[in-house]
Amino acid sequence: MPAEPSTATLLIDGEWRTGPAAFEVVDPATLEVVAHAADAGPDEALAALEAACAAFPGWRATGSEDRATALRAAAAAIRAAAGPLAELMTSENGKPLHEARGEVMGSARMLDWAAEEGRRADGRVTPGNPNGPGLVLRTPVGPALAITPWNFPASMLVRKVGLALAAGCPVIVKPAEQTPLIGTELVRIINEAAALPAGVLQSITTTRPAEVVGALLDDPRLRKVSFTGSTEVGLSLIRSTGSRLRRTSLEMGGHSPAVVFDDADLPAAAAAVSAAKFANAGQSCIAINRLYVQRGALEAFLPLLLERVAALRPGHGADEGTTLGPLIDFAGLDKVERHVTDAVKRGAAVAAGGRRWSAEGAARPGLTGAFYEPTVLTGVDDSMLISSEETFGPVLPIYTFDDDEDALNRANASEYGLAAYVFGSALGRVWRAVEALDFGIVAVNDPAPVRPELPFGGMKNSGQEREGGSEGIDAYLETKSVSVKL
Repeated sequence: MPAEPSTATLLIDGEWRTGPAAFEVVDPATLEVVAHAADAGPDEALAALEAACAAFPGWRATGSEDRATALRAAAAAIRAAAGPLAELMTSENGKPLHEARGEVMGSARMLDWAAEEGRRADGRVTPGNPNGPGLVLRTPVGPALAITPWNFPASMLVRKVGLALAAGCPVIVKPAEQTPLIGTELVRIINEAAALPAGVLQSITTTRPAEVVGALLDDPRLRKVSFTGSTEVGLSLIRSTGSRLRRTSLEMGGHSPAVVFDDADLPAAAAAVSAAKFANAGQSCIAINRLYVQRGALEAFLPLLLERVAALRPGHGADEGTTLGPLIDFAGLDKVERHVTDAVKRGAAVAAGGRRWSAEGAARPGLTGAFYEPTVLTGVDDSMLISSEETFGPVLPIYTFDDDEDALNRANASEYGLAAYVFGSALGRVWRAVEALDFGIVAVNDPAPVRPELPFGGMKNSGQEREGGSEGIDAYLETKSVSVKL
């Protein structure tokens, strides 16, 4: 069941603790306080690291089959609690309930995948040598820190935790302060269902992430950091390594382009673009942020897209029929308004939306959160702020192109390289686009390119290393070569 409003959100060395202070957790749709969470400091973080170091020898010695069995048990427990977990997520994140439930169920699949990857993380014997055999061994990197975001607070946490535990690494989770409840409850479920030894999985909630993470980064015993969040913070983690190398996985910002060729199935493309843009109110690092439509297709495509956008229903995520929740806070709303204002000032036209959503007549009273109408802009050009900055909100700018190469060059003209989308039917044309796009994830006629079996991560300033797929567990393993002279 979901955690009751309390401050016992720190799991340290097998015990739930309240911490030295507490902070409020707010429903972003109503701005009402829904619970309190423990506000940890550096002392609690270092106590967790001490416990992780103590637990490491035993967990790394645990057989991969036993670790896999524990993770599968945790996946089953998450599925059994999917309803309450989704409700908990919606209460602090704001996303519609059906999206929250989908994320929870996807998290369970990620644990299943991690369990099997742990069983397959083997080494090899090298070809014969006159002096004797050679071996390549895989060994867990050591105690890890998982820093997780508020926009996908379940899936990002579970993906990191599952891979770390499967590899044999104890892991300390630091959920985002906006969404500590779902993170805490997932840690509770995984820890109990998997019957993990004390110190193998721990959780630190805090409103002082710089102090807490800084204390851990200053300790050489922390051997791995996995971070999902802004590019600015991610780059600061790289700079913080100083004179001591530490394995660091980064999944940072995105500014995802989508290219709609004139031979695409336009109704299907409109549905896919709407889904890939407006899920979680556009607050996704893989949300479509730049839509390039071939000029000859725009007249037929735009009404199809606007019909989809008009069908979106803003409201409280827990209310039936809601398909668009609030932004997480008013800072995000201010950025959305700044981008729209700048685009219109520079000549863009508002084809749909374009202002804060009024909750008058909504099914639930008291919706005072940071709501914005689902918005489509046309006549956008590359000089506008929205063309170079990630909006992270429900605003979709449309650009036109004539030449395929021009569209792909403009799609690549970004410091980010996380996800890109291509819509078309000519196989050769689509494949050339896939090869040309400098992005870690390329979706072809698909609005949802995230799957446990596919590696997740970006190029350029969108990150380094990968999560998921057969590549995901590599981030938690060191490679050791052994030569034997007979």
